[in-house]
Amino acid sequence: MFLRIIALCLCTLGSLAWAGPSVVDAVGRTVSLEQPAQRIVALAPHIVENLFSAGAGSKIIAAVDYSDYPSAAKSLPRIGSAFSWSIEQVVALSPDLVVLWGSGNGMTALPQLQRLGLTVYVSEPGTLKDISASIRDFGVLAGTDHIARRNAAAFDADIDELAANGSQGPRLSVFYQVWNTPLQTVNGEHMISDVIELCGGKNIFAEQAQLAPHIALESLLEADPQVIVASGTDQSRPEWLDDWRRYPVLQAVQHEALLHIHPDLIQRPTARIARGAADLCAQLDRVRRDYVSVAPSPRT
Repeated sequence: MFLRIIALCLCTLGSLAWAGPSVVDAVGRTVSLEQPAQRIVALAPHIVENLFSAGAGSKIIAAVDYSDYPSAAKSLPRIGSAFSWSIEQVVALSPDLVVLWGSGNGMTALPQLQRLGLTVYVSEPGTLKDISASIRDFGVLAGTDHIARRNAAAFDADIDELAANGSQGPRLSVFYQVWNTPLQTVNGEHMISDVIELCGGKNIFAEQAQLAPHIALESLLEADPQVIVASGTDQSRPEWLDDWRRYPVLQAVQHEALLHIHPDLIQRPTARIARGAADLCAQLDRVRRDYVSVAPSPRT
């Protein structure tokens, strides 16, 4: 009897020792593997970037269009876009892990991928802390958690430092312009709004119900933000940002506070958003220092 108990304990310990990686994804699903992933399909540019941050870039076997960072990602095979990719191609690649963007691809694809026997992790970072959590999860799943933990901790430290500095000085009313026609912004649930708050700003349309609402020009003029920020679709300053100069009554125009941030540094939920946040914080500090101290208080 004693020997049987010892044998049972050893078997149990052995099973625990060889247990594969397991994490909980963005929609609360437990994602488990028998062993660390070696063949990963990444179905959004931010997923590719965060996998590289987790030390798992070499394990990606396919990605989607615009997966362009870091430079090594540019040579990855493509299987469509973040909004349109082929399930048949994914299956044909025989991945041991598929990382799906919930919003971009639509959760409708998830049941079909599961029925086909694929292990799927749903990525949906909604806050700054979700970025580091995703990087840690990818490290666990790929067996590179020592790299992932280090890079995730560095990102969290950068954000914490910006938060401490951003609390100094008066808050600025900020309009973030996603697009010009139609006029579009983000509400307070969007990660970009978190970055604005991080830098000591206030999103003037934070209370909107939709995540990326269209707004009327009259609403913007009435709100009269002290700062207008835009990114556009590439690294250059969008021409339509300067269209606001047609309204010299706006505080943002009077303050020369029509700011541009590289889109990949603020619109992609990756570790690089810390760089975009640092850029925005520095620009808002300039507005505070040079203009707002002598300007009237915002009407928001």
